[in-house]
Amino acid sequence: MVLKKLCCFEWMVLCHLLLAAFVSSKDHGNPANDLVGIINENRTAHKLPQLNDSPGLGCMALQYVELCKGNCTGNRAVNCKPPEDDFTEVFAPNCGVELPTFGTITGHIVGCEFKYLQPSEAFSHVIVKDNRTLSILRNKSHTEVGVGLVGLHKGPFFWCILFSNGQTNSTFVLEDQGKGIKQKKGCYSGSFFPCSGGQKISVLLNNIMTLVFLYIFLFLILHQNQFVMM
Repeated sequence: MVLKKLCCFEWMVLCHLLLAAFVSSKDHGNPANDLVGIINENRTAHKLPQLNDSPGLGCMALQYVELCKGNCTGNRAVNCKPPEDDFTEVFAPNCGVELPTFGTITGHIVGCEFKYLQPSEAFSHVIVKDNRTLSILRNKSHTEVGVGLVGLHKGPFFWCILFSNGQTNSTFVLEDQGKGIKQKKGCYSGSFFPCSGGQKISVLLNNIMTLVFLYIFLFLILHQNQFVMM
């Protein structure tokens, strides 16, 4: 009778843990937006003005890393440099950026990691990994920023940040506010769409594995106590 009760309890624990894994893996925000927030916090801490979150730049940043995914080196560098014409001839049209509003891109940062990182970790380990990227981030001429990220559930994952000196809401304007964009994978800042693709799968699998190990630990403890009672 005691064994039956223990088994029922263990199944209840497992069900609750799996439910917690699914809930915790849900997208409670857009990590690209979170990264924009961290960038602005860093600039504010150094008495620099915050940057406007531009969906047009964000979408093009996602296009950039979509093109470069699979080219991640061992030192978190992206071995990929699309031609400059791709911004106006490929990225902008794919995003629905109105070409008359295409402004000047004043800088970009691209990085990768073989596992998914939370926004704060991505900022510290991928985005500002050296003085060069830090100086780009804190450039006084920037007024706008856009972030894109994409990856498969087994990695690697790619982040791209594009900067511009354009005027808010008048450069890199998306047709119909970007509602016509068919986003299948990844995230970009300022987007109406939830994050999709590999990073959510990765978080879900990591949560499930962690909670399954916890279940096994509880299973061993309960059966050890049962053995002691006998």
